[in-house]
Amino acid sequence: MANHISAKIRIRRNEKREAFNHSYLSSVRTWVKKVEAAILSKNKEEAQESFKKAESALGKAAGKGVIKKLAAARKTSRLSAAIKKM
Repeated sequence: MANHISAKIRIRRNEKREAFNHSYLSSVRTWVKKVEAAILSKNKEEAQESFKKAESALGKAAGKGVIKKLAAARKTSRLSAAIKKM
């Protein structure tokens, strides 16, 4: 257990950030799953609408450091390619 005040504050901050990152990542995964489900059901209009929101969520998550920037770019690119392929 931490004895210094600064270490105790750091532990509290880390717990808050962990909770924020987890919830943010969960919402990003939800948007990505909606796009993938629309692609599997071959509904191009729904896939494009969901893709806009997923792309935005991925970009924001990368900007906040929740996921890595190249991982967000790769996921966005693959989803876009799958929609164009339909």
